[in-house]
Amino acid sequence: MILHRASRAFATLIAVSLVGACKPSASAPPVVAAAPAAVLAPPLPQGNGCGPAIARTQAVVDSDVATGNLNAPVGERFSADLRRAAETCQGGQEREALGLLAAAKARYGYRQDAAR
Repeated sequence: MILHRASRAFATLIAVSLVGACKPSASAPPVVAAAPAAVLAPPLPQGNGCGPAIARTQAVVDSDVATGNLNAPVGERFSADLRRAAETCQGGQEREALGLLAAAKARYGYRQDAAR
């Protein structure tokens, strides 16, 4: 009987040891999300006239939408106004196109260029 109790105690000790061995080891360190990559804006179009001026403004709008400084629906409305100005510019109506550009910038709170 003593041998039987000793066997039982030994079996219990082994079982407790095995359960302890099943505990997960130290967890892996938490994964740290990398900081978002900086959005690099392409160089702004150069030149004079309505075409480059409208293209520069469109590049700024695209950048502002990409960085979250301008929400997408407002950016789309602004871009639609810029497309109308670009169509007018392509039609050879520079003064009218620059007027449409100035009106769009004023409507959406963008500053006017000092020199055109």
